[in-house]
Formats: sequence, structure tokens, C-alpha cells
Amino acid sequence: MESFFKLKENKTNVKTEIMAGITTFVTMAYIIFVNPNILKLAGMNQAGLLGDAAEAANIGFEDPIVGAVFVATCLAALVGCLIMGLYANLPFALAPGMGLNAFFTYGVVLQLHYTWQQALAAVFISGILFIILTVTGLREAIVNALPDSLKRAIGGGIGLFIALIGLKSAHIVVSNPATLVEFGDFTQASTFVPLIGLVIMGILMARRVKGAILIGIVVTTLLGIPFGVTHIPDAFSWSIPSLKPTLFALDFKGLLNLGEASFIGAIMSVITVVISFSLVDMFDTIGTLIGTGQKAGFVNEQGKLKNMEKALFADAIATSVGALIGTSTTTTYVESTSGVSEGGRTGLTSVTVGVLFLLSLFLAPFVGIVPGEATAPALIIVGVLMMTSVKYIDFEDFTEALPAFLTMAIMPFSYSIANGIAAGLIFYPITKLATGRGKEVHPAIYVLAILFIARFTILPH
Repeated sequence: MESFFKLKENKTNVKTEIMAGITTFVTMAYIIFVNPNILKLAGMNQAGLLGDAAEAANIGFEDPIVGAVFVATCLAALVGCLIMGLYANLPFALAPGMGLNAFFTYGVVLQLHYTWQQALAAVFISGILFIILTVTGLREAIVNALPDSLKRAIGGGIGLFIALIGLKSAHIVVSNPATLVEFGDFTQASTFVPLIGLVIMGILMARRVKGAILIGIVVTTLLGIPFGVTHIPDAFSWSIPSLKPTLFALDFKGLLNLGEASFIGAIMSVITVVISFSLVDMFDTIGTLIGTGQKAGFVNEQGKLKNMEKALFADAIATSVGALIGTSTTTTYVESTSGVSEGGRTGLTSVTVGVLFLLSLFLAPFVGIVPGEATAPALIIVGVLMMTSVKYIDFEDFTEALPAFLTMAIMPFSYSIANGIAAGLIFYPITKLATGRGKEVHPAIYVLAILFIARFTILPH
């Protein structure tokens, strides 16, 4: 381990690295509860129920497809963490990403009407695209092309979108024909139980308790038992769920054949989905790597992270593998900061996280009883964490402020991450051109803006 991970060179040891890995895992383990609960709403359940219908049905891990998503979540995290640790030798952990799973469910499936099999195909394509961009070095060109304000706004917009999903799942915000939305009924157990969970998580987060979100989910689940929100099965199955229902279930043919839509419209729709997956993953990962890397001392004066290309490669491979086995885009987790804070400096930390995700497969009986009301507060908390990027946007410059604001606002208000990205890319060149600052816009942004305008106006969709 000393020679492979270069522990002494990085001023660390085996004990410190393993403890750092355990710390990181505890802070991000909530994904094994949340990811299956979000993806089952995309119809990844035996009944094929979508959205609220699936939530109301209280589908659990006894459902073979939901169980398979749980297994895929753990295995995708294992693959990503092992590549990050053994290839890049960095202490960053990966798992199916928050925001990306929401885009998969609410944007691609519920709004654009793809099946979950087709959505998995789009995720796989985005992973392959990411591999090509990383290997060829085109990734840096794309990163340089997008303005910093939009990069920040994408993260903030996803935070608002996730928070809205959490508020909706907690029944704190409900629909109203007259006002669009309103407060839910706080006398109902399905509302006050997740509200109490939100209070618990908020207090734990404020007090900087490690594993605050995970602890909050467990406590809320237990609290839901006497109120009938959490349902305990008559018998537990201790076998690991089969991966077969989602393994290689990708539907590439269907992805390009959307009913009566024209071929050009279908192609544009697919391109929009793939670009959205890729952009969100790319900037989420790069932001996490740079931010966490700075804390670990891995970023040089030019702002470049050591082994960044290898880290991005780990992310891309894990995304492709995750799609093949049945989960949404895998990305690097900002919770890796907790492990770095505990002294994690090498890939041994991420390898430890990967092993713990593998061992989590044996927790399926317990994970399966966690209701959506228990994971809803976690979505709201994650939304708060993702909003931190907004503070770096220059709101004094209206040519930066308007596109950034529209990026963030359109995501929750149109229930689509892709629409938010499109809005930002359309209005950024417009505001710059109108103020005589068109040269500040990279040519690629003009191309994307024209394509998105055509997508929403001229081309059939």
C-alpha cells in the first residue's frame, strides 16, 4: 500500500486513509436510499408506474426492478471509486449523482416521455462522449467555452430543482389549480413526519455532525413507523436483489424513434438530452474536483488539479458502466470533502469508500423500508448545499445576471434541467450582443444558442 498509493509522499498512513474513507462513505451513503426512490418514479418498477402514482403505491425493494436499481447504485459507486483510487490515486468518491437522477426521472422520462430504458441509453452515450472528450482533450475547450456564470448557475438551478422535488415528495408543497402551488396539510402524517425529518437534518448539519443526512433519514424512517408512513414488511428477504431486471436494458433503437416525431426532431431531442447529461455531469464533477482538491492541496497556482484527466476518466467510465447495469449518471461527490478533512490524501480513501458500497449490498432489507417521506428532507438539504455556487455569480453585471437567473429559475419552474441550461445558453449571447460585447462570447455558445432556439421553435418535438 505504501508503494502503490505513495502514502509517505502524501504525508498520510493506512489508518488515516481508511478512517477518511469511512467518513466520506457515511456522509454520502444516503444515495443508496435516495437513488432507487427517485428512479422508481421513472417507471423503474415492475408495474411501470410513473411519478406520483409510483410514490402512492409505496413500491419497495421487494419489487425486482427497484431492488436491481439499488444493486446498480452500489456497484456503479464501487467501479467509480476503484478507478478513482487505483488509477487516479485521489481521495474522491463517486456514486450516481443527485440532480442527474432527478433529470433522468423528471426531465427525460416524465417530461420528454422517453422510457427508462431509453434514458439509460442516453446516459451511456453521454458517458462514452465524456470518455472521448477527456481522452482527446476537448473537455478543456468546452469548459473554456462556457461562461463561468452559467457554470455556477447550473449547480444552483439543480439545487432549486432538487429542493422542489423534496418539498413535493414531503407534501410540504402541493398543487393548486388556482395558484399553481400551495402549502400542504401539516396535520397529515405524510407531511409532518418529513417536516420533522427536515428539522432534524437541519440541526445536525448546522452542528456539523458527520453523516447528518444519513442519520436524518434513519431517524425519520423510524419516526414514520408509529404514524403509518413507514411500512414494515411481514418478512425480510436477506438475499441480495438480482441485477437482471436492469442489466443491459438500454434501448438505443427506441431512443431515436419517438412515436410520430420527425427524424430531425427526434435527433435534436436526443442531442438535447445527451448534452444536458454531459454538461451537468462535467461541470458538477469539475467543480467538485477543484473545490475538494484545493482543500487537499492538490491544485496548483494555475488552478489545475493533479491527475484531473484521470479523475474525469474515472467519472466517465463509471457513468457508462452504471448505465449498462441500470442507474443514472455517476459523478464525483462533494461529500468527499469530509474525508479530505479527516486527512484522506490518496486513492486508498476512495477504495475504502468503494468497498463499503459493496458491503452495502447486504443492507437491502433495511434500505427497502425507507419511504419517500424519509428521503424527501435529504433532497431539500442537498438543494441547499448546491446553491453555494451562486455566490460567485456577478449579479452587478446584468449581461451575466439575466442568463444565470434564467438558468436557475427555469429549471424548477419548467420542471426541467435541460430547459434551464438551454435558457441560459440562449440569453447569454443575446445580452452580450445587445451591449456590444459579443466578442466575449465563445463561438461555440452561438452555435448552441441557435440549435436550442431551433429546437424550441422550428423543429418538431
